[in-house]
Amino acid sequence: MPVGRDTIVATVLLFHSVYGLRPAVHAAADRLREAGHTVHVPDLYDGRVAGSVEDGRDIEEAIGHEELLKRAVAAAAPHSEDGLVYAGFSLGAALAQNLALADAKARGLLLLHGTSDLTDDAAVDDLPVQLHVADPDPFETHDWLNAWYLRMRRAGADVEVFRHRGAGHLYTDPELPDHDAEAAEATWRTALGFLADVSPA
Repeated sequence: MPVGRDTIVATVLLFHSVYGLRPAVHAAADRLREAGHTVHVPDLYDGRVAGSVEDGRDIEEAIGHEELLKRAVAAAAPHSEDGLVYAGFSLGAALAQNLALADAKARGLLLLHGTSDLTDDAAVDDLPVQLHVADPDPFETHDWLNAWYLRMRRAGADVEVFRHRGAGHLYTDPELPDHDAEAAEATWRTALGFLADVSPA
């Protein structure tokens, strides 16, 4: 249910997956907006959208990781003073994590289907982090996630991990074979609760 006009809510920067800015990303942003949050959805691929994982990786590689990160930083810059919640899908989640850990004003980090490695000197002040992944997920194995969780905790993050058994990797996208409606609905319910908790008082 939409909140009142005077209610202070989260400002979210939501990054797309390796597929690009698909309709599912806009639908997710609209769902968060309906709950009263401000959501910015940058297009890191400059309008290109992939029809397969392989096509998406080709686009990603053509742009280059460093350039994608620069574009993500540029997208965050106009809004970072607001105290952003960084969020993303898979590749976008990895970018979101990198930005959130480098932003002292970040209010939260919402990761969907993906994580990123941490530098040895990563440090945050009780940053709220919520991760949603398929279980099992070939891109986010149990060993990797266990190590990632411990490193995030050592960095000072307050981490919750939700594993959705039997779902495909990008299970929140209804147009992909990975889609799992039950897991997607559970994810969005939980994510909305997370955003409500990290919103300014």
